[in-house]
Amino acid sequence: MAAEDLEWERSKISNQDVNMMKRLGLMKKEDAIRFPSEESYPNPPMEYRVSFVDHLIRGLSTPIHDFLRGLLFVYGIQLHQLTPNSILHISIFITLCECFLGITPNWVLWKRIFCLRRNGSHNATYNIGGVVICVRTDVDYFDVKFPDSVQGWRKRWLYIHEESANSVEHNIVPFDGSAKIQRRRSWDAEASEEEKKATEALMSRIHQLQNTRGKELSGVQITAYFLRIRVQPLQARKNPLWTYAGGNDANRLSNDLSVKDLEKLIRRISSLSKRDPIPSSCRVEPYSSTNPLPKNHPTMDSLPPLPEGGDVEERAVVADDNQEAPSFVNEPADSRKSAGSIEKDAASEEKMAAINERSNALAQKLEQSEEARKKAELDAVEARAEADKAKADAAGVEDLRKRLHAAENSLSEHIAAQAAREEAILKRIRTQSRRFLNRTSQEFELEDPDNDALLDALSFLEFHGSEAREGIDHAKAGLSRLFPYFFPKKEEPATFLNLAKCFDPPEDLGLKVRQENMKVAVESTVALVANSQQTIDWAKVGDTEQIEQSRWRSLIKAAKPNTKKILAYLGIAPSSTPSSSRPEV
Repeated sequence: MAAEDLEWERSKISNQDVNMMKRLGLMKKEDAIRFPSEESYPNPPMEYRVSFVDHLIRGLSTPIHDFLRGLLFVYGIQLHQLTPNSILHISIFITLCECFLGITPNWVLWKRIFCLRRNGSHNATYNIGGVVICVRTDVDYFDVKFPDSVQGWRKRWLYIHEESANSVEHNIVPFDGSAKIQRRRSWDAEASEEEKKATEALMSRIHQLQNTRGKELSGVQITAYFLRIRVQPLQARKNPLWTYAGGNDANRLSNDLSVKDLEKLIRRISSLSKRDPIPSSCRVEPYSSTNPLPKNHPTMDSLPPLPEGGDVEERAVVADDNQEAPSFVNEPADSRKSAGSIEKDAASEEKMAAINERSNALAQKLEQSEEARKKAELDAVEARAEADKAKADAAGVEDLRKRLHAAENSLSEHIAAQAAREEAILKRIRTQSRRFLNRTSQEFELEDPDNDALLDALSFLEFHGSEAREGIDHAKAGLSRLFPYFFPKKEEPATFLNLAKCFDPPEDLGLKVRQENMKVAVESTVALVANSQQTIDWAKVGDTEQIEQSRWRSLIKAAKPNTKKILAYLGIAPSSTPSSSRPEV
């Protein structure tokens, strides 16, 4: 029984799958998707192709991207022959090129990373999903975390409307379920030395994206990104992803998915479990309208070759998977020979001789090829050793680059901290200058400013300090002279601050001294009168309430002419300062 008869059966698409495709915007157009009815073998309508739910949720949509069209043509395969993980490989590659390398999907770069292999079991070779896209063993590529198996994906098939391309020959071939998968030379197509040289910078950038400490990019992050922005990588689009403009982008198929739907979808198409966190964003900012490509960013256009009036050489079919040389088989001859048969035998012998000669030539070429193979193996060993050395050197350079980057960051942080410290000092100096100006009303101007905010502010502070020190010196000298008069029985304090506090008591020092002097004068007068043995009614004299203030003033005024005589009698030199006539008791 044919393999395709074993595989195709009636499509079983659940309501949950339909609702998911609606939320993804894949059914926005009325004729974009058609579901099979009861047929157990695909029979797509005109302009429709056979695909699967698991293809669509991994980035496939129509019209199909030119890069995918080219891959299907070059490899000689149909859409239904690719596995879901292979579709995701192509979606991640296109997103990587447009969002993180800033180029259109590059065919040469693809050849350096990927190759194709058959997919089957011991008993049968699959037709549905019979081709697998694999990362080459010698290439370090992103860890996509594919699931071990995609359960039941072959049963969820449907029809997608393939809009016509620019020309009919560029459309993907119509569905043919009976077509056998044949491995072609293009499945292992490698880049030439010139092509490798042209894409070496891209390979280095991919290595940097994978291995930059703290900014590692993974296949899961890239997958989550194109699912989050709601753009299908495998759909032909008006603008590349490096111009993505957010919620209003023309390429978006739907609104943002809810967090629950997004996490559920990512876990469905990857091997992440419920315990594994889903990346909320990429550690490397993708190119977009808010993070445009740098100026003079190189462009590298390279699409898989599409047909131009006929097949291309890369579509040549390999005889079998082992690529063995054809063997020659001799058929047995009949023992009864006629004359005609003898002539035929002679002709056969000539042909046989020619065949033997060709066989000898082929054997000689095979021997030469064996020698060339051994030499190629030796060259490959040497090249591998050189590559390992180059990789080690590159690792050393990368380590130096990282250390230099860390030193630059440390220097930048130190400069920022120093600038912040200087700004804080400057702020404090300006505050002190304003306080001094408010207290002294003394302003200064710099004759030769340094045009340095910190130094100029310090110069003003020095001027204020000189002014303050000179004022303190004068104040201390004056207060020291006054101190014995106000505090005759105290020792003068050593510091200016304590000296100044002595002259700032709660009571009025001048009034206190005058009252003390008045007390002395009254007591002296009383003693003088008592010594003169005159009869005085001191009760009347001391009763100030009985005498009006004007009366007191007239008495003091009448006594003034005798003041000098009284002081001279007491032995006190009169003061040159006129005394006050105001009574202070």
